[in-house]
Amino acid sequence: MAFTTTRLTTPRLVLDLMAPAHAAMLVEFFRRNDEHLQPWDPPRPRRIIETSFWEAEATRAAEDYRDGGVARWVALSRDNMDCIIGRINYTQIVRGPFQSCMLGYAIDRGHQGNGLMHEALQATLTHAFEVLRLHRVQANYIPENHRSARLLQRLGFRVEGLARNYLFINGAWRDHVLTALTTAHFDTGVFNTAS
Repeated sequence: MAFTTTRLTTPRLVLDLMAPAHAAMLVEFFRRNDEHLQPWDPPRPRRIIETSFWEAEATRAAEDYRDGGVARWVALSRDNMDCIIGRINYTQIVRGPFQSCMLGYAIDRGHQGNGLMHEALQATLTHAFEVLRLHRVQANYIPENHRSARLLQRLGFRVEGLARNYLFINGAWRDHVLTALTTAHFDTGVFNTAS
């Protein structure tokens, strides 16, 4: 099976679509960041620290990207291409009159606070709007996650509301702040094509 090799670069990062070659690095990312990500992440599969789990996930992600359903990125430092320092997922891509998706992301505990996720999201959001031709990207965060709040605000996301008991995270149903970013440059001509 051939895998899509889309690569984005920024001054400090290389962003690749997730592929089976990243499996061992993804295992290490989750081993290093288990405690760091626990307050913000839903319950994880038990096999998340197995290479075979990530090989299967990456294979499915590549197929889903080709089908237009997801875009899952791994972030690598230009200084060390053997270590994943972040993940960015555009999931639940819906077409038709919606042209929207959900955004999720995580940064390695050793790299937070350096603007790397901002840099990575700027690049992948450009891809989402210009290449995937989406109109809207939604991102939600737990109110106590002040880093995410500031990051999304800097990127131009607007707060649209609060969802009570939105996701089961860290042992309880957690409220989430709902945000979204839209592009003013969406080509509405896509609606005039025959399906």
